[in-house]
Amino acid sequence: MNEAVAEFLKHLALEKNSSEHTIKSYREDLNQAIEYLKTLNKEMRPEQVTARHLRGFLVYLHDQQYAKTTIARRIAAIRSLFRFLCRRGVLTTSPAEGLRGPKQDKRLPKYLPEKQMDQLLAAPTDDSALGVRDRAILETLYSGGLRVSELVGLNLADFDFDDGVATVRGKGKKERLVFFGAKALEAIKEWIAARKELIAGNAARAKDALFLNKNGTRITTRSVGRMVAKHRLGAGLDTKASPHSLRHSFATHLLDHGADIRSVQELLGHRSLTTTQIYTHVTTARLQESYQKAHPRAKAPKTR
Repeated sequence: MNEAVAEFLKHLALEKNSSEHTIKSYREDLNQAIEYLKTLNKEMRPEQVTARHLRGFLVYLHDQQYAKTTIARRIAAIRSLFRFLCRRGVLTTSPAEGLRGPKQDKRLPKYLPEKQMDQLLAAPTDDSALGVRDRAILETLYSGGLRVSELVGLNLADFDFDDGVATVRGKGKKERLVFFGAKALEAIKEWIAARKELIAGNAARAKDALFLNKNGTRITTRSVGRMVAKHRLGAGLDTKASPHSLRHSFATHLLDHGADIRSVQELLGHRSLTTTQIYTHVTTARLQESYQKAHPRAKAPKTR
């Protein structure tokens, strides 16, 4: 089983161009499954695994009170592994095909209303190089609807300032064009000018990365998360805004202002329209709330 998982992870890295984060998640999920299977048979091979074994693993996860999302991820990883083994001819049928995870709770994405979004964008008031960088990062996340991993992966050469677009590498290294508004482009240009302060005398460290940390090297996703949390508090916002909240806000505000869902799907880089449709639930829920508050006959009459 260990060899099968190693081959599968190698396939994800070399053929599917999966990110390090994705590969790490698959490794953790599958290693737990292997450890469970070893309690049944220390020498268990892929062709010996049955649907009954995998259902037992599912029961084990439930008994250990894992979150529904975690269980669903474990099952998805197992299915992917056995489908891979079938394609490679190791197996003729997959014992995981009938495996079903728990029904997921529907969670609406957390976003910032436009007024709060404006407060967050205005929060970095420091005019140092890092203050200018923070403003540019917030504007870039919101204006482009980027994932934080896409933002930290941006290079200077990715931008076409004449057309106001950049080439972004999303999940699976899939490239797409991202558009930026005037305010975001202005903030990015100001940062590029200020960026020279961080790499003065040591340009080799920065290489081609757009956004840098205080040491002049490419900024990390964790650093961006801390930065957003810092400015959220500075803006006096109670909501737990994360870098991904800006992406959610981008999609929600576009739909609020009349953008069609297919366009939003393309801008977000979603492969499936179903993924994008969650944002229509957000706008519908808010419309319904407004209706209940404003329509004179929306509320049930008081009983005597």
